[in-house]
Amino acid sequence: MKNKGTLYLIPSPLGDYDPSMVLPRPVLERICGIGKYVAEESRTVRRFLSAAGLKGKIAGLQMRELNEHTSQAETEALLDLFSDPDGSPTDVGLVSEAGLPAVADPGARLVDLCHRRGIKVVPLTGPSSLMLALMASGLNGQRFAFCGYLPAKTEERRKAIKEIEGRSARYGETEIFIETPYRNDSMLSDLVATLRPTTRLCIAADITLPDETIITRTVKEWKASPASVGKRPCVFLLLAQDRVPEGSKTSYRSHE
Repeated sequence: MKNKGTLYLIPSPLGDYDPSMVLPRPVLERICGIGKYVAEESRTVRRFLSAAGLKGKIAGLQMRELNEHTSQAETEALLDLFSDPDGSPTDVGLVSEAGLPAVADPGARLVDLCHRRGIKVVPLTGPSSLMLALMASGLNGQRFAFCGYLPAKTEERRKAIKEIEGRSARYGETEIFIETPYRNDSMLSDLVATLRPTTRLCIAADITLPDETIITRTVKEWKASPASVGKRPCVFLLLAQDRVPEGSKTSYRSHE
C-alpha cells in the first residue's frame, strides 16, 4: 500500500453508559474525526459511537466486521479501508465489544496485519477489565500472566487450574483468566474445589458498573462463604501463597 492511513485502537466502556465517564476528551475527539470503523459487532459499536459524539452521523460511517468467523481473506480485505478510491490515505478505528480492542479479541489479527504491511498503529487510552481487576485484587502486580479462557469441559478445566496454580506457586505470579458469563458459576465451583485452601482467589465482576463486585479471599474462605457470580462479565485472578518472589518485600506465604 503506497498511501497508508493509521489504525486507531479505540477502547469502549465495559457496560452501557456514557463513554465520557471513562474515555478522555482527546479520545472522544479522535473518534469524531474517523469515518471508517472495524467492529466485532456493528450494532453494539454503532450505539457506542452514537453516545461518544457521532449521534446523527452513524449512517455516513463505513463499517466492516471482524469477529471469530472472519476468514483470513476477509481480514486482508479490510486493508482497502486505509485509502480512498483516489488513493489518499484514510484513518480507521478498531473497536471491540467492550474494553480494549485486540486483547482477548479477534481485532488482534488486523493489528498484526497492519504491522506486517507498514501501517501505523496507535493505541488510545481507555478501560481494561484485566488491569482494573489486577489493581483492585490486592494480588501481585509485579508479575502476572493473562491466561485467556480455560477449557470448557470440567476435567480439562480442573487440570488447567492446577497447572496455573503450580506456575503461580513457582514464580509468585498472579494468574488472570476470563470465562463466558453463563459458565461463571461452574468456573468458581471448579476453582474452589481444585485450588489449595491457602491460594488467594479474586472475582471481579461488572467492573465500573453500578453492581461492581471485587472480592479477594483465600479458597478456604470462599468455601466457608459460598457465592454466585451469575451471568456477568467477570475476571478471575489467583495467587498461590506458598512462595516469596525473589527480591520482593511482599510475602505470599500463608499465615493461616
